Amino acid sequence: MPADLLLLHGALGAADQFGPLVSALGDSWRVHTLDFHGHGNAPANGRPYRIEEFAADVLAFLDSERLASVDVFGYSMGGYVALHLASLGEKRIARITTLGTKFRWDPATAERESARLDPATIRAKVPRFADALEQRHRGAGGWEGVLSGTAECLRALGSEPLLVDDTLRAVAQPVRVMVGDRDATVSVEESAAVSRILPAGELAVLPRTAHPIDALSADALSLLALLLT
Repeated sequence: MPADLLLLHGALGAADQFGPLVSALGDSWRVHTLDFHGHGNAPANGRPYRIEEFAADVLAFLDSERLASVDVFGYSMGGYVALHLASLGEKRIARITTLGTKFRWDPATAERESARLDPATIRAKVPRFADALEQRHRGAGGWEGVLSGTAECLRALGSEPLLVDDTLRAVAQPVRVMVGDRDATVSVEESAAVSRILPAGELAVLPRTAHPIDALSADALSLLALLLT
């Protein structure tokens, strides 16, 4: 019987981005997805955008689906959430694969990244992206709230990062850290350094691959599915 695999989306993302990957993995896994609160079709309900709160979403999902053990693929922020849970000793998280996850946060990095999340600027400069965000997060109460909540989350990580060397060393699960060789958000060097700190970490680099998961080529998608299997 296929094992269970949970896919966790990134900041500004939602579960619907995983459609092609779900199709590619469907013969090998029982694939599960969820929207973090305040994303996609999951209202925020007054809860802040924080890694700890998104981790609580994962635990609630595992409870509701009665999943005793899952492998996890976390894209970008989703990988950070998965590793945070593992660092706390959550036994239901088995193997973890991350893609494009930025692990190293400080105030300057957080401020730089959050400055890119102004709705008016995005609407003016990249209207197609604004339209996509508006459509994606309609069920969560609006894309502008997703941007402001994400900016707050990044600033919180900048002031108090959850994944530092000591917490990474507490992750007992096997972890495959994946990164695209053209990722402008997180470098191969940063990903490699984290993979070496993790007790059971390894590194995989996807060729000709940038950060956005929506833009994965057919070859990169096939390789990702193969690495997950």
